[in-house]
Formats: sequence, C-alpha cells, structure tokens
Amino acid sequence: MSPTIIFNLHLVLGYVPWLLCFSAYFWPRLKGMDPVEAQRVIAILHSFRFFGLVFIIPGVVGPDLPSDFAQFAAYGDFATGLLAILALLTIRVRAFFWPLVAAYNVVGAADILIDYYHGALYNLPALSGQLASTYLIPIIYVPLLMITHVAALYLLVRHQSKKAETLAGDAAVPGAKIG
Repeated sequence: MSPTIIFNLHLVLGYVPWLLCFSAYFWPRLKGMDPVEAQRVIAILHSFRFFGLVFIIPGVVGPDLPSDFAQFAAYGDFATGLLAILALLTIRVRAFFWPLVAAYNVVGAADILIDYYHGALYNLPALSGQLASTYLIPIIYVPLLMITHVAALYLLVRHQSKKAETLAGDAAVPGAKIG
C-alpha cells in the first residue's frame, strides 16, 4: 500500500473508534450534565490545542512540509486553544463564558475543516512522512477534536433554545419574574 492510501485510510478510520467511544461513554454523560459543566469538560480538552504550534518547529516536522499548511494549522490550533482557556477562565462570568464557548468551537471546527482543505490542496497524503512525530495529531487527536466541536455546538444550541423557551414561558405568565 502506498503512503498516500495509508494516510487517507488513517484519516478516515481515526474517526471510527472515537465515534464508538464517544457515543458509548462520553455523549450519554455530557447530555445529562449541567450545560456549563459539559462545556467545561470539552473546553479542557481543547485548551491543549496550543500544542499545534509544534507544526512550525524546525526539526520536529520535515523540511518539505508545506509551510502554508503548517502555519495555518499551527496558528488555528493556537487561537482555538487560547479561546478555550479564556472560556475556562470566565466560567463564572456567563456573559463572557458562552460567547467564548461559541467562539472557540467555531474557530476550532473551521480550523480543522480548512486544514483538511489545505491538506488536499498541498497533497499532504503524499507528503505524510514530512509530518514526522506530528503524524499522530491528524490521525488520533483531530477526530476527537472535531467530534467534540460538533457535540459542544449541539449542546450550546440546545442550551440556548431551552433558555429561550424558559424566557418565553415566563413572559407568558402574568406577574412572572423575568431575568
């Protein structure tokens, strides 16, 4: 099998065990948790995204890894990690926490999707050996990150709609206290 086929197979199959694990163990617990605590759990995982800066450290990746791919992946991860850390630091100030949760998830999911696009554009599967020790990031770590972005965004939308329903119900009751 060629390195290109193996890399593409790794990319696709990296999602399978994480989806099985996530749906069996993590998702049932996250759905049952307090919305803030569920988002905290996911934000902790994403707060480690600063690690993506490793793509731009000379000697860690091969010299022929396309710099446009490496730089975008590195700084997209870094931005996502910083936003997740800020969300965690503002957990007690909900006016900041919820927008930061939305921001790190939108930025992080967009980063991953754009990295996949850049990977195809620069033919990363054919150059996968240039990833060197960072090879495991797109194969093992990225699928979990994308799955948790989707879960976090779903939980965020669900929480916001429940909050809106509650406010609408309170407004319909005469004399109900709003706020």
